[in-house]
Amino acid sequence: MPLIYIVEDNIDIREIESYTLKNSGFRTTEFESGQEFAKAMEQTKPDLIILDVMLPGEDGLEILRNLRSKQETKKIPIILVTAKSSELDKVKGLDLGADDYITKPFGVMELVSRVKALLRRMEKDVKSEDSVLTAGGLIVDEGKRSVRVDGEAKELTYKEFELLKFFLLNKGIVLSRDKIMDRVWGFEYEGESRTVDMHIKTLRKKLGEGGNLIKTVRNVGYLIDFD
Repeated sequence: MPLIYIVEDNIDIREIESYTLKNSGFRTTEFESGQEFAKAMEQTKPDLIILDVMLPGEDGLEILRNLRSKQETKKIPIILVTAKSSELDKVKGLDLGADDYITKPFGVMELVSRVKALLRRMEKDVKSEDSVLTAGGLIVDEGKRSVRVDGEAKELTYKEFELLKFFLLNKGIVLSRDKIMDRVWGFEYEGESRTVDMHIKTLRKKLGEGGNLIKTVRNVGYLIDFD
């Protein structure tokens, strides 16, 4: 049974999240501050972390930065919880390595869907066969989960890696935002096409010249093309 850490200073939100996830077959441990969370991480690593941005003391973005800087925690899937109006926090969170984000206020079943989708993708990745995908100077090694552009290694989050892999598996094919959301996030969620756009924005930035391979098709979606 997967263990989920919930880092949220609002007790009402924390209890609702925990109750819903437990009823959906998960174990949870809740923390109201980064300090409590850090102590627990020294003892037991969770399968997934739900991390609120606005926390007393050390905020969620700084906690995220620290987690991604350490070898033993850099690959733990993290869902960032942000305020409705804080697009800057979403962008920063993706840049720092969040695998997904959810905006307050949100429905608890949406949270459960995102948790299940992310864990399912992680499990599938562990079981997947090794393969290498290429486009121009871009090389993606599925087994090693490595990405290189013209020989230079690039560090991507889990979700960014999955996005890039999906594009490479569909080279030259225009992919709608809905299809990307369904295949990469594992579910359809109306109104969240902005999630796709923001992830692609950060992916392009991290890939540098390689990011130019990802083309925007106006009013339709995206494709990867190097012809």
